[in-house]
Amino acid sequence: MADLLAPDLDGADIQGSVETNGLTLAYEQFGHDHDPALVLIMGLGTQLTGWPDAFCRALADNGLRVIRFDNRDIGLSTKIRTATRHDSPRKAFLKAWLNRPIDAPYTLEDMATDTVGLMSALGIHRAHMVGASMGGMIAQLVASLYPQRVLSLTSIMSSSGARRLPRARFKVLNRLAKAPKRNDPDTVARHMARTMRMIGSPDYGRSLDDWTSEIRRNVKRSYYPPGTRRQMLAVMAAPSRVDLLGAIECPTLIIHGKADPLLPVKHGRHTAKVMPDARYEEIEGMGHDLPPRLLPYFVTLITELVESSESPAPR
Repeated sequence: MADLLAPDLDGADIQGSVETNGLTLAYEQFGHDHDPALVLIMGLGTQLTGWPDAFCRALADNGLRVIRFDNRDIGLSTKIRTATRHDSPRKAFLKAWLNRPIDAPYTLEDMATDTVGLMSALGIHRAHMVGASMGGMIAQLVASLYPQRVLSLTSIMSSSGARRLPRARFKVLNRLAKAPKRNDPDTVARHMARTMRMIGSPDYGRSLDDWTSEIRRNVKRSYYPPGTRRQMLAVMAAPSRVDLLGAIECPTLIIHGKADPLLPVKHGRHTAKVMPDARYEEIEGMGHDLPPRLLPYFVTLITELVESSESPAPR
């Protein structure tokens, strides 16, 4: 396979929305309805466009019906508005350090239910799950709470949620807590691009201009910081998934970068440890992003996992 995926200029084959779990979820599809379904779940504060078109197209070209969607509270999906007051991110960080319960407006389990509802609305009974970061946590929950709906699980740069795993570096947390000085697209894009340069892959680095250009397009599609804050609370309030992960029986792939400063590599290693039958791929020089140069390799890994899940078990 080539070192880079060819850019797809036509975007998704289908764009639409579904009603489920009391929400409207925006989604896009690459590929044909009759192909095996693969659902992509994106991470904290990131729209469906966080899954590059070329990546989605390459998976579809391997015979998959690829679905990417905006989680609740982000992109073009329903924004959660409630009159009830919840913890601020700053207060939640303090509670996390003190191991006290965090008051969040919804849970990662709720977001897993959203994912299954999306599948049902699209007529998908079973699917291959791929999640990145927070999306990996949601995919893990779908596989554990709804095992009859999941054919395989790929968890990228995510975590088991076990306590005592190393936290992100302080300078990273400090950077994530900062807001842009203004809310115009250019200022927001430059601010977020600097953040991605900090947490991204040092050995597969993208330029600041490249990040800024991509993020500017995404900001113009949607920019909603309150949703990101609420998603952050859901992540911080989530209990350990260790016991749930140990019971997952579908074919599983864990991908983690050795240079990840947000979820250090021990998160990936521990996830693989509690899932003894999972394949673990640790990538030197990968941080907390999806480097374009690695995407062809990810397509190969995911396609191999899909094929293994469809092969008859040995007698």
